[in-house]
Amino acid sequence: MPKTSARLLALLSLLQARRDWPGAVLAERLDVSPRTVRRDVDRLRELGYPIVAAKGPDGGYRLDAGADLPPLLFDDEQAVALAVALQTAAASGAGIGEAAARALTTVRQVMPARLRHRIDTLQITAVERPAPHPLPQVGSDVLAALGAAVRAREVLRFDYAPASLIISPASRPPTDDHAPASPTDDNIRPPRRYAPASPTDDRAPACPTDDVPASPTDDGMRSPRRVEPHHLVTWGGRWYLVAWDLDRDDWRTFRVDRISPRTPNGPRFAPREVPGGEVAAFVAGRFRGGGSGDWPCRGEVVLRLPAATVSRYLRDGVVEELGTDRCRLVLGSWSWAGLAASVGRFDADIEVVGPPELKDAFAQLARRFAQAATAPLPPPSREGA
Repeated sequence: MPKTSARLLALLSLLQARRDWPGAVLAERLDVSPRTVRRDVDRLRELGYPIVAAKGPDGGYRLDAGADLPPLLFDDEQAVALAVALQTAAASGAGIGEAAARALTTVRQVMPARLRHRIDTLQITAVERPAPHPLPQVGSDVLAALGAAVRAREVLRFDYAPASLIISPASRPPTDDHAPASPTDDNIRPPRRYAPASPTDDRAPACPTDDVPASPTDDGMRSPRRVEPHHLVTWGGRWYLVAWDLDRDDWRTFRVDRISPRTPNGPRFAPREVPGGEVAAFVAGRFRGGGSGDWPCRGEVVLRLPAATVSRYLRDGVVEELGTDRCRLVLGSWSWAGLAASVGRFDADIEVVGPPELKDAFAQLARRFAQAATAPLPPPSREGA
C-alpha cells in the first residue's frame, strides 16, 4: 500500500481526471479498500478540496467546482508546447500514455481560462507504430531508475537481453531500408562476418552470421553489465542509454527496452566526455547508415548528380562531392536488392564502386525490370462477365 501522502496525491489526480468516480473503482485503481478511500476523501476535504459524494447504489465521488489551484503562469508558446508534449507521449515508447493524459487534465485545470481554451483547440492523435513491428514499450520505472543514475553519476548494474528476445533483424521488412538502425550495443560482438549474397536469391536480407551476446548469464539469455551512465537518448521512437562500459573499457549504446536494472547502484564516478563532445552526433553516427556500419549490406557508387541534390533526399549515408555534376555515395540497407533499388531511385547514371554483391543485385534487378517491361498486359476485366 502506498504511503498516505502519495496515495492522497494519486486520489486527487484521479478525481481531477474525470467528473465522477465510483468508490469501488477508486479503491481498485489505488489498490486499497473502500474504507481507506473514504478516509482519504475526508482528509482531502479537510485540506479544502470540495469533494461531493454521489448518491446511488454504487456510491461515488466528484471533485466539485472551486477545486482549482492558483493558476500556473505559462505564455502561449509554453502552453502549446505542453499540450503537444503530453498528447504525443503515448507514441514515445515510454509507456506513459495514460499518465500523460491525466497530467494534461490536471495542468489544464490550473491554467488561466485563456490558456485552457488554447490547449482545448489543439487536439492531437498520436499514432503508434502498427503491428507486426510495433515499437517496444519502456516502463516508466526503468526510465526513472536510469535517469536517477545518470543524474547522481552512480555506476549502474543491469541485465541486458539479447536482441533476439526483442525483435530479430531477419524479421524486419526488407523494403524498410532507411528506418533508423535498431540493433545496438554494436561493439559488444566480435567483428561482424556477413554471408555473401547469392546472385540468384535476394529475397532474404544478408544478415550478420555472428550475433551472440557477450558474457551470457547461466540462463543463456541475459548478460550482466556494469556501466557509467551518461545520457538517456531517444532515436527513431526508441530509448537508448549512452554509457561507458566498465568491463569492456569503451563507450556503448544500449537499448533501454532490453535493460533490467539491478539495485542498488554502485559508487559515484567522474563524468567522461563522449567521443566528439556531443551526444546527439555520437548517437546519430552509430545508428545511421553513414556511421559505424550498422547496416548488414553497405555499398559505394558514383552518381552523375550534384552532391547537394543527393544529400537533400537522404536520411543517412555519406555523400562526397566529386565535381559539379558527380558525387560518391556510400549507403547501407538490409539487403543488396534493397540497396540497389534505393540508389536507382535517383534516376541518374550509376557507376558501382563495390562490393561485387551490389553489382550482382543491380544485374538481377535489371533482369526483373526487363521482364516486367516485356510481359503482356492482362486483358481488361468485363463487368458482369
